[in-house]
Amino acid sequence: MPRNDWFPENVDPAAYDPVRAARGDKPNLPTRFYTRAEAGEGEAGFHLLLDGRPARTPARKPLALRVRAAADLLAAEWAAQAEVIDPAAMPLTRIVNAALDHVAERLDEVRADAAKYAGSDLLFYRAEEPQRLVARQQELWDPVLAWAAERYGARFMLSAGINYVEQPARSLQAVRAAIDAIADPAALAALHVMTTLTGSVLLALAVAERRLTPQEAFALAELDADTQREIWGADAEADAARARREREMLAAAALYLALA
Repeated sequence: MPRNDWFPENVDPAAYDPVRAARGDKPNLPTRFYTRAEAGEGEAGFHLLLDGRPARTPARKPLALRVRAAADLLAAEWAAQAEVIDPAAMPLTRIVNAALDHVAERLDEVRADAAKYAGSDLLFYRAEEPQRLVARQQELWDPVLAWAAERYGARFMLSAGINYVEQPARSLQAVRAAIDAIADPAALAALHVMTTLTGSVLLALAVAERRLTPQEAFALAELDADTQREIWGADAEADAARARREREMLAAAALYLALA
């Protein structure tokens, strides 16, 4: 019988993690049961329609977004599925499912989790060697900090190595205020994913504010790893993991920007 969600029968939707949900493969992937995937307007916004039938989340909520452009991205992801519906190849759907089923009921908790990165953001902790990485961090990360100071009035302390440095309360409050302004659960989930993938709420906000492209922000987050790759050579497993992170980053950013 055709189904209008993509969870196999033996997967418990209640076990779905709020934002970091389902980044790996799922067992017993369901066979693609539809011919056409498209977005259509309905009571809950712009719904994902599979052969004209509204799709639902694992918790049986309408799989819908408030902006057609975002729903079109969702439909395109479903249209791209081949013989099976593979959540590992559907990062945008996973974010939306998590947003609708969980984030919507825990907005303050998710905001707080994203905001805590401002206390130990990737951009604050600088390498002491090699010199090429030291120079690149200064050249490429400092402009983001300067933007944050101008945009939010948030100035941060830097640290060499991994020594913890406490950040000014006013700056932390400014970042939290920027996150608190995000009311849409799907947009908040997307920002959270960008934050956790990069280790930097400032990079995530820079993408949200269109200060950086998603590709630029991801490259800045990978600066250390990419420099190490230059020095020591490529590693197939690490490169595959990097590619997965980039796909998720680009999907989260595309969703956020479509909703903005």
